[in-house]
Amino acid sequence: MPRFSNPWVLDEGRSFADVFRWKFGRMPADEFITTDDNPASRVPYTPQAPPAEGWRVTWLGHASFLLQGCGKSILIDPVFSDHCAPFRMERFKRLVPPPCKLEDLPSIDAVLLTHAHYDHLDLATLRKLGADMPLVSAEGHSAWLRRKGFRQVQELAWFQQLELFPGIRITATPAQHFTARTPFDRNCAHWCGWLLEGAGLKLWHAGDSGYCPGFREIGERLGPIDFAMIPIGAYSPRWFMSEIHMDPAEAVKAFQDARCQRAVAMHWGTFRLTDEPMSEPPLRLQLAAEAAGIADRFTSGAVGESWEIAQR
Repeated sequence: MPRFSNPWVLDEGRSFADVFRWKFGRMPADEFITTDDNPASRVPYTPQAPPAEGWRVTWLGHASFLLQGCGKSILIDPVFSDHCAPFRMERFKRLVPPPCKLEDLPSIDAVLLTHAHYDHLDLATLRKLGADMPLVSAEGHSAWLRRKGFRQVQELAWFQQLELFPGIRITATPAQHFTARTPFDRNCAHWCGWLLEGAGLKLWHAGDSGYCPGFREIGERLGPIDFAMIPIGAYSPRWFMSEIHMDPAEAVKAFQDARCQRAVAMHWGTFRLTDEPMSEPPLRLQLAAEAAGIADRFTSGAVGESWEIAQR
């Protein structure tokens, strides 16, 4: 039975009938601003040790990031598989390769997991990292992960904190979403984002989320945030996706609500999950960020690109 829910919405997810209406065109289609359908660009990643000061954030594709600072290298939602599905399905094939092989990454010290969807929690990748890799998940996942053979697992509820390493503290942050691996385990575990504090800086991975009041609470309780990773894709059709995935204009609102100073876009350009052309999310982000006066502070990038975050 479901244990977790979104406190801000009454509708707890779409039915199979809704999926039918979406896939067979029984509802009005969205209007798009481009017909270009190119995935995100890619640059090769050359492994580097953590920086001597501040943090380095590298986009590994979709919602996967490598965060390096305070002498540690931490992965969030690492997915290196060719498909984000329980088995190989052409629709969920990876369209942009990772910027490097998993074994070419620097030595990883821990992994943070936002929820159990296949495009965020990839068992094949986690198993290659090893059964003794420290994993921290949203509440409700730890028993399942232990059954899968992982020995160092912790879980956090929203706004619960953990000293991950000396000098590095993490906080599970609210998100508006759902989770499941099968038709029978929907919402048996929670979903979250991650705020990481260390070296005098705050980094925030928003997780997978629709736009929600939780972002303002994050800003009030944890802001200002020096650098954020905010989803902008998988939003069409809006009648189906609006409660679980932000569009770029809503991502700009989340940036403002959470009191972010800088951000990079994620959750676009790697897997084809929904109806919008793959080139559209960054175009819409640019328009929304320009309208909000933050075009130089909230941008998109290439898979494999890194950003250096230093204290102001």
